Amino acid sequence: MTREEKSKVIQDLTAQLADTNTVYLADISGLDAISTSNLRRACFKANVKLAVVKNTLLAKAMDASEKDFGELPETLKGNTSMLIAEASNAPAKVIKEFRKKSEKPLLKGAYVEEAVYVGDDQLDALVNIKSREELIGDIIGLLQSPAKNVVSALQSGGSKLTGILKTLSEK
Repeated sequence: MTREEKSKVIQDLTAQLADTNTVYLADISGLDAISTSNLRRACFKANVKLAVVKNTLLAKAMDASEKDFGELPETLKGNTSMLIAEASNAPAKVIKEFRKKSEKPLLKGAYVEEAVYVGDDQLDALVNIKSREELIGDIIGLLQSPAKNVVSALQSGGSKLTGILKTLSEK
């Protein structure tokens, strides 16, 4: 690989890192061709982009990025694959589901919404992170609940103030 090609790869990786808030680093070494193909298929179905990267080039891209990756560059040893997704927990779910049949991939670390997670022991915490859409759904559900109570009280109270207050106090 020439110096120009390396520079281009670093620029591309830096742009990818700038465009996403979810980056997972995993070790998929030792997977046979069938398992690797199955992992790539699982990633594709979950809208997760999987790419094998060179550690030195990714480290330079992380340095060039404006984001603070904390201890993540220190995990760049051995075989490294980068998983990128819009949903913050999607790569963790793919890894966890795939590990039901295989020992790999091993999670090296993750950068999720400015938080850094290092080590395979963080996988369960990452799976449990709620996506933006899930959080919005929870908030809407919480906001709708009091409004439903008021509407219900108005309907069952017979439009009398005492009936409405009685129904609301019971709920």
